[in-house]
Amino acid sequence: MPGRHPFTGHGPAAAGDCATPVLNAQLNIGDGRFIDLPVRFVYRARAPFSVVMEFPGSDPAVGTWEFARDLLWKGLHRPAGMGDVRFAPPCRCHGRRLLRITLRGDDGTASIDVPVEPVHSWLRERSFALVPRGGEAELIDWDAELGRLAGGR
Repeated sequence: MPGRHPFTGHGPAAAGDCATPVLNAQLNIGDGRFIDLPVRFVYRARAPFSVVMEFPGSDPAVGTWEFARDLLWKGLHRPAGMGDVRFAPPCRCHGRRLLRITLRGDDGTASIDVPVEPVHSWLRERSFALVPRGGEAELIDWDAELGRLAGGR
């Protein structure tokens, strides 16, 4: 689910926020050609189920993508995802050593190859340290969410 979630990356992150350093990813432009694409993953404890993937320095029209943190974790280990966001882990048999993220939107499909180790380490050492896997629901004010969904705000 694409959406705009700015994260300036200047100064310390807000309490409960963490981000990877800017990673050098590769955007597949077809015919076995790639161009460099900076990416950063951001986690916010106030939105405990999701991770935002940003493209620092890119045209604002590129936007950001938000998807389940658990989906990213699964995608590091096995193919995961349906619909707009899909992950394919490194595959030795095909000579691919990077995490492939496929994003599908109204304007087309993009395949982005991201280094695995920094994402894996960041999830384990930073994101899961803020909110352990399985502990996300404890941070949600379910009464407020139900009220918002029912139109009560």
